[in-house]
Amino acid sequence: MKKLSLTLFSILVLISYSISNSSEKNLAKGKARIIDGDTIEIDKEKIRFGGINSPERNEVGYKLAKDKLTEKIENRNLICVREKNKDRYSRTVAECFVNGQSLSSFMVKYGYACDYLYYSKGKYADEQKYAKANKLGVWKMKYDSSWESKCRKK
Repeated sequence: MKKLSLTLFSILVLISYSISNSSEKNLAKGKARIIDGDTIEIDKEKIRFGGINSPERNEVGYKLAKDKLTEKIENRNLICVREKNKDRYSRTVAECFVNGQSLSSFMVKYGYACDYLYYSKGKYADEQKYAKANKLGVWKMKYDSSWESKCRKK
């Protein structure tokens, strides 16, 4: 219990620090339209969650990931901290939070996305290890191995 409390406290401090040290121009706030398990839209700005990858439209787990993200957000306001660079499709890359919880961390921990090593540098490794060990989300499905391979690319 102490470890959980310490972890939660650390996350809240990190979020507060990130938000307080980010100018308003680095934040996107509002209700989101879910595009898929790792992409949303707030006020016509497409936002890709940095460091994770969820299954694409034609892959096993796509609907599950999109539905779980939709359920998690439930028409709540989000706060997204934008990264400096956009992705190759000109989408904003950001870490987004609902009620103080990182959506990227949530999606990976429960198996709806993977830790995309090329971009995350292992930021979500513990969450992915947990999801795989417990066969959560996509990890319990017969997913296309190219999805997992993409996650491992450095």
